[in-house]
Amino acid sequence: MSTNFDPHININQPGETVTELKKEQQGAPIPKTFWEYIKSFGPGIVVVLTWLGAGDLVDSSLAGAHYGYTLMWGLALALIMRYALVNIIAKFQLLNVQGLTMMEGYGKISPKIPIILGIGGVLLGHFYVAFLAKGVGEALYHLTGIGSVLIWAVVGVVAAFLITGKAIYSYLELTEKVLLAIMAVALIGGAIIVGPNWGEMAKGTFAFDVPDKVGSFNALLIVASLIGAVGGSLANLLYPVFMREKGYIKPEHRKVQNYDLLFGIIVIIVLDLAVWVIGAEVLHPRGIEITNFQDLASNLGMVLGPIGETIIYLGVFGACFSGVIGYPAGFPKMGMEGIFIAYPEREKKYSDFRKDPIFKIFYFFVLFLPLIWSIPGMPGFIWLTVVVNAAQLILLPLVSVGLLYLVNRKDLMGDLARKPIDNILLVFLTALALWGTYQTAVGLFL
Repeated sequence: MSTNFDPHININQPGETVTELKKEQQGAPIPKTFWEYIKSFGPGIVVVLTWLGAGDLVDSSLAGAHYGYTLMWGLALALIMRYALVNIIAKFQLLNVQGLTMMEGYGKISPKIPIILGIGGVLLGHFYVAFLAKGVGEALYHLTGIGSVLIWAVVGVVAAFLITGKAIYSYLELTEKVLLAIMAVALIGGAIIVGPNWGEMAKGTFAFDVPDKVGSFNALLIVASLIGAVGGSLANLLYPVFMREKGYIKPEHRKVQNYDLLFGIIVIIVLDLAVWVIGAEVLHPRGIEITNFQDLASNLGMVLGPIGETIIYLGVFGACFSGVIGYPAGFPKMGMEGIFIAYPEREKKYSDFRKDPIFKIFYFFVLFLPLIWSIPGMPGFIWLTVVVNAAQLILLPLVSVGLLYLVNRKDLMGDLARKPIDNILLVFLTALALWGTYQTAVGLFL
């Protein structure tokens, strides 16, 4: 039996529930040895590379170029936020006593919440892919020297359709692993060439300094954008979607899921630090401001030669294309799950979510319609990245407050309910999300 799992493909009767279907699935094999664990990893890699495409590369390079290592504490907070929140989400989905998906859990609070989160994810997915497709176009145009940004953006979207159109999870996972290899060689290699300053990096992590504004974006807005991009917001809810498709569906999968997510977080830490080091060591000492990736690449080209430009554009391509395939593979499904939870009669009518016209609209809206933002004259790539990732914080309190309520319900979590460590983490994350939302509003509108 395949280890891929989709909660809305009804393989038996039209009226079957998600929970009943899950009980019939065997799920992914439980690894026993070290190498079996390594080979079983997948959802963590898929989701963190999808997150990476949401703006880590942009925000880390901006922060490093404009502020050196001073804002490293923002990256540390964001990574702690990401791992803690997503791990609690995964814990709820695997260990709740009613066998609910994460979205079904939110439906226990109110049927409106899955609709809000699902449609919110589709909307955000549209804007994510808008700047990611444009990033793919810019990267491939500069790497090849032929065509145009728009033409290469179209090529990237068509390639993403060929990978995600049939909704086969194994295709998605394999592609993301190839992109990881490309980014690892390019970005880590670049960081090794320029050489990090470990002392300044440690100081920036623990000093919590807020420097004066440099360039177009003040320091707190960049930190808020970091928390939005690295913390993930609604993109956190893609992890349980990919977990199900991989076959992490039983309490016995909790251990491998935990290691899977931890491995993914380590991957993103290394890649984020690599691009931050490049900005901090090459651009910051020279007082160079960047407004787009052409600035970043051309300045690295002046310092490191042609290899500098190639490093950046390979990293941009890998980070952006990973999101161009990840978001259409996840957010439309999340949107449909929200609709099916609120309107179960619709699920009975269509049985397979791919047959629902709404899903086709969601998929088109997330993958193809964003190409309009690649038309010349539309807002720039850096602007779209920073603003969208900061603005996404608006829905994060709904995610974290709702999760705080769910993990404290005895009827859902049994003996695992009301764990002090989970509550402390979620209260902290909620407060951080509210602070980020406030800083976003101040930075963008005041």
